Amino acid sequence: MTASEHNNEVRPQSAIDQIAEEWVTTLADLDPDVAIWIGIPGRYEEFADLSPAGHEKLEAAARATLAKLRDVQPVDEVDEVTKTDMTAEIELELELSDAGWWKRDVNVLASPAQGIRDTFDLMAHDTVEDWEKISGRLGNLPGAVDGYIETLRLGMSDGSVPARRQVMEVLEQLQRNSSKDGFFFTFANGASVENGELPESLKNDLQKGAEVSADAYRKLADFFENELAPAASDRDAVGRELYALQSRRFLGAKIDLDETYEWGIEELRRMVDEQTAIANEIKPGASVEEAVALLDADPERKLHGTEALQKWMQKLSDAAVEELSRSHFDIPDPVKKLECMIAPTQDGGIYYTSPSDDFSRAGRMWWSVPEGVTEFNTWRETTTVYHEGVPGHHLQLGQAVYNRAKLNTWRRQLAGTSGHAEGWALYAERLMQDLGYLDDPGDRLGMLDGQRMRAARVVLDIGVHLGKNKLDGDGVWDFDYAFDFMKKNVNMNEPFVRFEVNRYFGWPGQAPSYKVGQRIWEQIRDEYKKREGENFNMKEFHRKALDLGGVGLDTLKSALLG
Repeated sequence: MTASEHNNEVRPQSAIDQIAEEWVTTLADLDPDVAIWIGIPGRYEEFADLSPAGHEKLEAAARATLAKLRDVQPVDEVDEVTKTDMTAEIELELELSDAGWWKRDVNVLASPAQGIRDTFDLMAHDTVEDWEKISGRLGNLPGAVDGYIETLRLGMSDGSVPARRQVMEVLEQLQRNSSKDGFFFTFANGASVENGELPESLKNDLQKGAEVSADAYRKLADFFENELAPAASDRDAVGRELYALQSRRFLGAKIDLDETYEWGIEELRRMVDEQTAIANEIKPGASVEEAVALLDADPERKLHGTEALQKWMQKLSDAAVEELSRSHFDIPDPVKKLECMIAPTQDGGIYYTSPSDDFSRAGRMWWSVPEGVTEFNTWRETTTVYHEGVPGHHLQLGQAVYNRAKLNTWRRQLAGTSGHAEGWALYAERLMQDLGYLDDPGDRLGMLDGQRMRAARVVLDIGVHLGKNKLDGDGVWDFDYAFDFMKKNVNMNEPFVRFEVNRYFGWPGQAPSYKVGQRIWEQIRDEYKKREGENFNMKEFHRKALDLGGVGLDTLKSALLG
């Protein structure tokens, strides 16, 4: 059965589906970013209420939804998965709420300081009506900032404060975005439509919106510098109790943190050994560092400028989609479109955003290139395109969106964890090696460079936040040791490494979810293969797994293995 045939089997909506749909509607009502993200009707000009009062409304809605879920019995296997996963997710979010994480939510990548701005990237920019919505949203941005400040002040009053390191790093982001050549003014000045001109009145409104938004970010920067930083904690580690909650949040699974730390150390050693063997293929007797130098010096493997990077990404992605759809996966037509983009920010990081629910906005791979970085080496990034695109995030998440005849909106668009998605993407990297797409030893070394980095950050993240001893036994993990550790284990320039380490320090539990998620995906596949014996079919396993949509990894295991 092909994916298209499977998805055309329309499944009647159940009571649990209805609860899930109502939950999506509630979330989109409380946070218009959700509507923008998944492409459903919503109040696009508005922001979520980021104040304590807004959080109370969200928590009350979560508790009400949880009570409804507990009172309804599943009618089929789809319902079983929805109820199991949705219940687990809401319960965990309420635990995190009780732990006060929302009152100290500051980090360099994924906190409201970035989120307030980030959604502008996903809004439609094609028509006058689109820019009118953007103008309204710019005008409403100060209210979102005020609510965020109110929440952080509440955290300051009861000791739920972020680490000072994160505050100071985010302060620099806020100052860049609020400057005259920062995001808001650049964004407004670049407003255009394909056919025709924007009305002068709208251009003026966009300029006013940019001004009030930049002023709001300056106000937030002043608050960070003068109030939050002095009250912030000198301690980077969040401790075992909060870390365990965050680990569950990003994996959708409970793991033995100490065993995982030791496994991470061994996995890192295996990656180093594998890299050393491939370095010898590139040049007999060469070390990994020498092989890297040879690859970096190869002009055939080098790109100059972000325009060349974007074109290279798109070409490689398009080829992978075309070839894999013929041979190894059933890829529906709407999922075959992936847009490779240079992000409008310069904060570092590469990420994927799902298509809207009707595919009017395609899935997108974004590259946020730090200021000053102008050269890119293809041997490092070939596997990144497979990770973010096909068969990685785009195939997994795009397939979930496409599967609307079977899955409710929550399952298609909002469910799932980093461990499920990122674990699949790392699993996909290894799969591409198995399928022969990384036969070039340089590209394979690049894949292993990424895998080594993911193994290293399992060790770093758990080591830092649980206060583990340094690997040499001399004291506990600190920033300088972590930074040196990462520099030794990745082939990236210093701005990337520094951003990454700051990310791990401020977003506990997220970074290990990649490699640990891959581990769990591979364990599930191996158990499934053992159970099926001679009847095992890899393509069918992948179809069955991806048809579930986003789920926690404990739910994935129970759904596939019983």
